[in-house]
Amino acid sequence: MFIDKVKIFIKAGDGGNGCTSFYTEKYVPDGGPDGGDGGDGGSLSFVVDKSKTSLLDFRLNQRFKAEDGVRGEPKYCHGKSGKDLVIKVPRGTIIKDTETDNIIADMFEEDFFITVLEGGKGGKGNARFRTSRRQAPHFSQSGERVEEKQVTLEFKTIADVGLIGYPNVGKSTLLSMLSSARPKIGDYHFTTLHPNLGVVFYHDKNFVLADIPGLIEGAADGIGLGHEFLRHIDRTRLLVHVVDISGIEARNPIDDYKTINKEITLYNPNLKKLPQIIALNKSDILFDDEQKKAVKDFKKSVKGKTIIEISGATAKGLDELKQAIVQKLEELPELTALEYEPFIYQPKSKDDYEIIRHDNGAFEVFGGLIDEMARNVVLDDYDSFNYFQKRLKDTGIMKSLKKAGLKEGDTVKILDFEFDYVE
Repeated sequence: MFIDKVKIFIKAGDGGNGCTSFYTEKYVPDGGPDGGDGGDGGSLSFVVDKSKTSLLDFRLNQRFKAEDGVRGEPKYCHGKSGKDLVIKVPRGTIIKDTETDNIIADMFEEDFFITVLEGGKGGKGNARFRTSRRQAPHFSQSGERVEEKQVTLEFKTIADVGLIGYPNVGKSTLLSMLSSARPKIGDYHFTTLHPNLGVVFYHDKNFVLADIPGLIEGAADGIGLGHEFLRHIDRTRLLVHVVDISGIEARNPIDDYKTINKEITLYNPNLKKLPQIIALNKSDILFDDEQKKAVKDFKKSVKGKTIIEISGATAKGLDELKQAIVQKLEELPELTALEYEPFIYQPKSKDDYEIIRHDNGAFEVFGGLIDEMARNVVLDDYDSFNYFQKRLKDTGIMKSLKKAGLKEGDTVKILDFEFDYVE
């Protein structure tokens, strides 16, 4: 099964919690704090794997998470950092943020590697909070939590030349005759179900040829299967437009040619600039007079293009076609990655917060500042709770609550903690 577009959820590892512990040993009744720090969470990255040719691996498994950091231990033992997770994708995969549709990375180069999400930082153990005034801190810091993200993986075949045309015009046969690729070939009216690639050799030159599944009228609007594979044309330098000149399918060859070009332009106007070589296929099944008239009419209607009469069944004209392709490719620039401004997941701000008032009159405060405060607060510890109250005042949260209408007796909710405000 060929899969070329999927949506997956990705998440880096959370940081491990710091440890609250005190040194204990025989004859040492009042040992100091010795809680170690938590380990950092693992990062999440993508890498190109040249052995992969589709996104089939993501059909069933759509959630990927790096390993969390391990909590700290007594005796100043730091927790183990979580293992990084590296996701392998085929070359040509574009990674986008699903929410914004912005491009995170174009996995164009072989062995290209990118880290998309960084793991959360591990929390500090209580040994880190010991001061001259606070000799026995009974609290530690929680590990940093990271958010899950959804990304879209879109695989675009990387090939020098793309074969385009209506279904059953002979593209698969042509690919098998020009290269060592062996696509399924049959006399049927439905199209190949996925792109096929082959390497074509001509003397000391070679190029990659892709059979783009058949397009039909309305493909750019989602009709048929062709619209699923139009994206694969984006990666090509040259198009070979295969036209059934025999008219055996009861279609007009000139109309076929114009219809396919129209659909390509509707999908992406820039593709109109791609050079084309027209291969008039199945010319061998016409009588001489019929063939001459059909070719003459086509050339009269389509001017300014390289047109070659071929037969995928008998190999007629294939050498001429390969020569024309090689000559044209030498004039064209090499394939390059997309030009884009990389989208980067920014860490959540540790200074922002919001205040909302619920229908029952209670106030709720949330945001990056609150999450960061929560890492440093243990509400059932006296010193930690005093620190929490001081931070509410110092950061301006209490002032903002009063500005929002907070009065004595009102309920305030911060994370899982609720309290009634008293002047």
